[in-house]
Amino acid sequence: MKRHPFEPARLISGITALTLGTGYGLDALGVWDAPGPWLLLALPAGLFLSGITAAVWATIRRHRTDRTDHANRTDRTDRTDRTEEAPTTQHP
Repeated sequence: MKRHPFEPARLISGITALTLGTGYGLDALGVWDAPGPWLLLALPAGLFLSGITAAVWATIRRHRTDRTDHANRTDRTDRTDRTEEAPTTQHP
């Protein structure tokens, strides 16, 4: 099975949708008297939180790959510089 990258924003969106669906379902069955404005405000709040999470996650992922790319480039440069260095002579 192909592995997929972890995306916390999708997790938050899914939990928000599941919570809203459960709340409205329980309200329709008469098991729970859901306060209308709270459930109505939960959707934009969940989507906003999901958007913030996506932005933070993308920034973290970008900086993480930049850092590893920089470390790989620096490591390769250091090795080639050491092998190509000519001995230096010092004059008194």
